[in-house]
Amino acid sequence: MIKTAHDIIVRPVITEKSMAAMAQNKFTFEVAKGATKIDIKKAVEELYEGVKVAKVATISVRGRAKRVGRHEGYTSAWKKAVVTLTSDSAKIPFFEGLN
Repeated sequence: MIKTAHDIIVRPVITEKSMAAMAQNKFTFEVAKGATKIDIKKAVEELYEGVKVAKVATISVRGRAKRVGRHEGYTSAWKKAVVTLTSDSAKIPFFEGLN
């Protein structure tokens, strides 16, 4: 099944830790569960003009137990990708104003 770049890259992850990693050209995204590192690299390079990916690290984030009143359940499990760009790569425009 061929997925588009928009199917692979779900959304950017904006946290204190991901903002600090931007100084080392590392950007964090939520990605599709079935996406491979090669799929993620191609999707990022396709979505953002002039961006060259050097490395992709993936992490499967487990769902956490939550409770609201007497009802218990779990949040959804998801997959996170930390994309490292090359030093001569263009910056990702979405993250430009967030520093």
